[in-house]
Amino acid sequence: MALHPTLDAVTRRILERSRGTRADYLRRMDAARDNGVARAKLSCANWAHAFAGQTVADKLTAMTGSQPNVGIVTAYNDMLSAHQPFERFPHIIREAAREVGATAQVAGGTPAMCDGVTQGRPGMELSLFSRDVIAMSTGVALTHDAFDSAIMLGVCDKIVPGLFMGALAFGHLPVVFAPAGPMPSGIPNNEKARIRALYAQNQVDRATLLQSEVGSYHSPGTCTFYGTANSNQMMMEVIGLHMPSTAFVHPETGLRDALTAAAGKRAVELARTGESRMADVVDEKGIVNAIIALLATGGSTNHAIHLVAMARAAGIIIDWTDMDELSSATPLLARVYPNGSADVNAFQAAGGVAFVVRELAQNGHLHTDVTTIMGRGLEPYYQEPSMVDGQLVWRDGVAESLDPDIVRPVSNPFQKDGGLRLVKGDLGRAVIKVSAVKPENRVVEAPAAVFETQEDALQAFRDGKLNRDVVVVLRFQGPKANGMPELHSLSPALSVLQDKGFKVAFVTDGRMSGASGKTPAAINVSPEALAGGPLAHVQDGDIIRLDAESGVLTTVGVGDLSARPAAQRSQGHADASAWGYGRELFGAFRHVVTTAEQGATVCFAFPPGEPSPTDAPADPNFVDRTVDA
Repeated sequence: MALHPTLDAVTRRILERSRGTRADYLRRMDAARDNGVARAKLSCANWAHAFAGQTVADKLTAMTGSQPNVGIVTAYNDMLSAHQPFERFPHIIREAAREVGATAQVAGGTPAMCDGVTQGRPGMELSLFSRDVIAMSTGVALTHDAFDSAIMLGVCDKIVPGLFMGALAFGHLPVVFAPAGPMPSGIPNNEKARIRALYAQNQVDRATLLQSEVGSYHSPGTCTFYGTANSNQMMMEVIGLHMPSTAFVHPETGLRDALTAAAGKRAVELARTGESRMADVVDEKGIVNAIIALLATGGSTNHAIHLVAMARAAGIIIDWTDMDELSSATPLLARVYPNGSADVNAFQAAGGVAFVVRELAQNGHLHTDVTTIMGRGLEPYYQEPSMVDGQLVWRDGVAESLDPDIVRPVSNPFQKDGGLRLVKGDLGRAVIKVSAVKPENRVVEAPAAVFETQEDALQAFRDGKLNRDVVVVLRFQGPKANGMPELHSLSPALSVLQDKGFKVAFVTDGRMSGASGKTPAAINVSPEALAGGPLAHVQDGDIIRLDAESGVLTTVGVGDLSARPAAQRSQGHADASAWGYGRELFGAFRHVVTTAEQGATVCFAFPPGEPSPTDAPADPNFVDRTVDA
């Protein structure tokens, strides 16, 4: 099947835009590879230090100087249900390495905060920045230069992007990502959403809400909705950094342990052959494949930010125009909560990753001439693992969806586009996810209600001041202002207003959760208000039009916004975001962080200017939705 013309055109544009930065990255990775095997460069004293705490058997293996040593970077803690299983993973990997005559060590750990715990709390202001701290921590772990390959243990929201970025600094090595898998299904997602909406209206008490939440989040493994964590796993699979179809296998099973051991052995094998170094796996085509996988499954809007920073770590420059054009040509193949009622366990049972990858690849929607940790091509990722007589085997995934209400083929998608869109106009550039928004709710024109904090907006809701057609504007939530926290606490209130029949939209320079759903939300508005963005000039009562179908985010009848004085952030809120809960430690980050469309990162520089190409797309059949307002 020929490659889809839009996919081809966007990839070519990314290749051209990234020519200089990508060549510089590969030059550095080639130099590191050509510098020789890491363990050969260490002095005897260095090497002795590296193995002083290991078993006698591992010391004897290490002393030969001829066997690979695998570095494990772990984001283990037991605050994150998804990361709790990693407590035992290093033991499994060490044993697997020993079976094939090699060694493995925990090279270091990274922080891993739980956004589910910090939602609506001050700690959420450290969440996005934690991604870059994780990248740096990964660099610290691997800088011992004692490893011939590496395994990354992480699952959740900022953790996988951070591990990905940090590992790419050592892209001359083969790197394998080993996930932990989702928890078993709890109460239905629709019931969870219903209880949250009732609580927002004071119709059920806190004990009822807590009982519902505990029924949802109840055991080791990722949360089962298709938010940022599970979107991470889909992307790692399609890029080719996982063992095939390992994303959604439950943690506490023999199959999961076998897959973890297989990841360890694969890391050893790649170290011996020198194949599939991370710099070769993560190229322009691999990044485009990750975007397609995100779009085809209705994944998290957080990756409109993360993917930009992740790609930049490999010298690749992407932006929201690329994502918007790819979305126009990517069929939506999955309905997983919040885009549907099913969870990731039902998605996996209906066909899962293997079905989606094969459908996309065989219909021209993925690059198949790519390198993965399994070698050349995507065919291994059409398969699924199972245990047969105690042995791990892979077999072809299902040829047809087992539940067309959850996953469908390219020939019969849920919708013809991926649902992630760029909107722009005199309020800046933003992204909106429409795959969970009903068509009748995708265009909203209403007066603005402007707020500076989530708490102020929620209080207005409780006081009944938002019982009308309204565009809720929440500004001073960008990376420079307060670290760009997720604003998921507003979702139940906005949903209640929409359910009352009002036209409701949300516009912010902050983020929404990967679980954002049915209310239209133009998020990540760039540039942010604190950096001189147009949101600083919006006033209560201004008419705002958010048109997700035409790609418009604009004021109506206001005139020149820039002629107005910019609103100043209140000193009390500015001080609150600067101190307490560790926020004072990140003042330098807020000062130098890039824009949301540049990945909101402190780790990498971008070429001068905001990456926002305005040239007409190369595909003559492409319908441009991003009409200038």
